[in-house]
Amino acid sequence: MPQHYATIAFTDDVQQAQQRFGSRESMRRFAAADVGNDVLTAAEREFVEQSDGFHVATTGSGGWPYVQHRGGPPGFLRVLDDHTLGYADFRGNRQYITTGNLAGNDKASLFLMDHALQRRLKIYGRLEVIAADERPDLRELLTPPDYPARVERLVLVHVAAYDWNCPQHITPRFTHAQIEAALVPLRKELEALRAENAALRASHAPREEV
Repeated sequence: MPQHYATIAFTDDVQQAQQRFGSRESMRRFAAADVGNDVLTAAEREFVEQSDGFHVATTGSGGWPYVQHRGGPPGFLRVLDDHTLGYADFRGNRQYITTGNLAGNDKASLFLMDHALQRRLKIYGRLEVIAADERPDLRELLTPPDYPARVERLVLVHVAAYDWNCPQHITPRFTHAQIEAALVPLRKELEALRAENAALRASHAPREEV
């Protein structure tokens, strides 16, 4: 089983850089590992479907790369099967750079980050852009319920390879929802302490003489 990610990423220029900076031998072992890494497993599914955003990189006809952020409620990026992701593309600044780039070159790279758990997932894939009214069934599946955004198109990501990156240098950051969830037990404890304190004060308050 080939190491698909290395096959795509380790071009001749990349291999020369690895040789020059002393990592070629370890990267050779990495590339020779018996890992297909093009079939999405439960680990990738869980990571993808809890994500509230990712970055997608494409290349324009002039050769310049372009990176764009895509965000939405957790789960807006869906795993449709073992080789396919999908998401609803919401209306943005109307520059359509990513959409235009994909018309000439459908190859793209997705970068997903979980700052709280210091994890990141890199995905190579071919992106298929579909008009929102062309596939009503797919639109219904990919449109997050009650999310205030206009769906302009649908995007399928046909996964070619993926790789989990090391957590080094990922600064832990937390969303408002994650902070609120972490504060729930502390707030309950605080309320209990306040109630206990109020009861103690009441029990020790001086009583009026009759």
